[in-house]
Amino acid sequence: MKRGELAKRTGISTATIRYYEDQGILPAPKRGENGYRVYSEDYLVKIKFIRDTQSLGYSLKEIREALQMLGTDMVIEDLKSLVRNKIVEIEDKIQSLRTLQAMLSGLLETPETEISNYMSSFRNSNA
Repeated sequence: MKRGELAKRTGISTATIRYYEDQGILPAPKRGENGYRVYSEDYLVKIKFIRDTQSLGYSLKEIREALQMLGTDMVIEDLKSLVRNKIVEIEDKIQSLRTLQAMLSGLLETPETEISNYMSSFRNSNA
């Protein structure tokens, strides 16, 4: 299939497909005798993988690395290790967000006079 058909079948734009190729996320497709890029059905699976992993919070860099690993004789334990690492990263983010939430909640408990004094320090006294 050509790039336009691949875009239609996957729901992403041709520009996104081109970007994925330029960034090494998708391998360059073979070219037909007419010079057009010819995409195999495998590209449908790869693009679904990209979209699914993006929705799980993986960056394009991580996705590119995972696709490269999957293109080799990757063992299941290596794939599980990638998932475990992502879980740890998510847990760290959750902890950071909880800390931020606690700090913001603490600000709401600050006496109004302190808040008022703080805000007045930003006002231009020369005005």
